Amino acid sequence: MTQAVETARLMDAVYRHQRHFYDLTRKFYLLGRDRLIRDLQPPRGGTVLELGCGTGRNLIAAAKAYPDVRFFGVDISRNMLETAQKNIDKAGLTDRITLVEGDAANPAATEGLGVPAFDRVFYSYTLSMIPIWREALAAGAARLAPDGRIHVVDFGQQERMPGWFKRLLFAWLKSFHVSPRASLEDELTGLAANNGALLSFHRLYAGYADYAVISRPV
Repeated sequence: MTQAVETARLMDAVYRHQRHFYDLTRKFYLLGRDRLIRDLQPPRGGTVLELGCGTGRNLIAAAKAYPDVRFFGVDISRNMLETAQKNIDKAGLTDRITLVEGDAANPAATEGLGVPAFDRVFYSYTLSMIPIWREALAAGAARLAPDGRIHVVDFGQQERMPGWFKRLLFAWLKSFHVSPRASLEDELTGLAANNGALLSFHRLYAGYADYAVISRPV
């Protein structure tokens, strides 16, 4: 069994039932997502790709914020994509948001979309769930336009939070197969350097979340 097939089965199992109330609960602790959407600022007529789009919450919010932009989402979980499509249809955004079932770590997942490169690529609390997360970051960079940007928000290492809080949070996240990436900043630093880009990295909310933007110079 390939890594992609294993991951797809795991995500479907974890979120088969949770997907129905996922957005109602996650809004209280997936902090920084709205900041990411505000910072996207894609060019008019541009294209934006979310890798690991889940229920479509971010894509819908971004599509409402940027009405002249096309959005695309990739997710490996068929169950999540079913929920995402229903949410997108309900929001009346079917003509501007396209979903793809595929592996975020595979650059070929978006080949059938007819979009050679994306102006923005973003990851919102997904790298901590993708087993081969480094490959997923590299795949995002491979899909990026020459003057595009990569945006990332995910769980941090809780540097300035009480020790008991970090232990409880990490134990709870582990039950959902979520692993905050201690080497995220180092990986993003290397990715930016390898692509001749600049990295902006911030620890938000006392280290609760990591927030980063990789920008290729115009």
